[in-house]
Amino acid sequence: MLPFLFTPWADSHAFFNLFVYISFRAGGALMTALLICFLVGEPIIKWLKSRQGSGQPIREDGPESHLLTKQGTPTMGGSMILLSLGVATLLWADLTEDYIWCVLIVVCGFGLLGFVDDYRKLVKRSSDGLSSKQKLLGQSAIALFASVMVMLNTQDDMASLLTFPVFKDLAFDLGYFYALFAAFVIVGSSNAVNLTDGLDGLAIVPIMIASISFAIIAYIVGRTDFTTYLQLYHVKGAAELAIVCAAIVGAGMGFLWFNAPPAKVFMGDTGSLSLGGAIGTIAVITKHELVMIIIGGLFVVEALSVIIQVTSFKLTGKRVFLMAPIHHHFEKLGWKEPTIVIRFWIIAAVLALIGLATLKIR
Repeated sequence: MLPFLFTPWADSHAFFNLFVYISFRAGGALMTALLICFLVGEPIIKWLKSRQGSGQPIREDGPESHLLTKQGTPTMGGSMILLSLGVATLLWADLTEDYIWCVLIVVCGFGLLGFVDDYRKLVKRSSDGLSSKQKLLGQSAIALFASVMVMLNTQDDMASLLTFPVFKDLAFDLGYFYALFAAFVIVGSSNAVNLTDGLDGLAIVPIMIASISFAIIAYIVGRTDFTTYLQLYHVKGAAELAIVCAAIVGAGMGFLWFNAPPAKVFMGDTGSLSLGGAIGTIAVITKHELVMIIIGGLFVVEALSVIIQVTSFKLTGKRVFLMAPIHHHFEKLGWKEPTIVIRFWIIAAVLALIGLATLKIR
């Protein structure tokens, strides 16, 4: 909105020329999202507490300590993230860029699914919300719509292209199957983040790290000078996604203020499904789907630990981990929650640096 209002005055007023620059608007989006989260955080938490009573239902088969330390903490804190992210993006992004709307559709759609899931858990007083089939069906429909929308807005020679990191000339044209692949990436990213969200602050910082990484990637692939120098595929209009990424970082920082141990609120599926979906969508748009596996490696490991655990138990009747997702395995080993969280943050940061290094290695 602000670029639409102020850029026409850029030639005659130096101050308004700032709104032409994505770097300036990204900083504005970050600060706006952060301030909104600070302002609405306490009122939203008080309202959630008044409505939820005993808070988010805790898994009975989970770590025993959670029944003592996390009982009574309200969920649906992701609503403050989505509000901050949405307002900041609408204010600072160029809304004529269709890629912005692709991401917002996924954020809103997945956020609504997560809200329904959280609400059902509260009503039933159980850790079971929407069934896996219901959730997966809803996610797949939204992700497929967004994927087709992305393809329609990407230049024809790249719309269905799957690119590979490191190998500059290696790319496969998946044709119409690319929409299915892209939807799989978005849904997989969403669920992987959702599985990671099990300890205070565990998911939100890696989400911010991934968002910073994709802000850099989006800005680079959206500029021909950078893509020519780094021998990357240029995606026209992708640079504007840096605004969304910056807004996620700002909203994440604001949420972490309230989610830091001991958490006053959990983001719930309302936040984790939507933020994971947003990162997946940005990875698809920027043609860095495979790099996301590196940058979001922590989320991948969390998801794989669940897949391995379930598969092993069904085939052999034995469990590989003491408990899945893997962060609970370390809890069962006796690691303290802050130790697990901080070490996982370090791992996420290292993986993000490795992922960003692929931009230069060709």
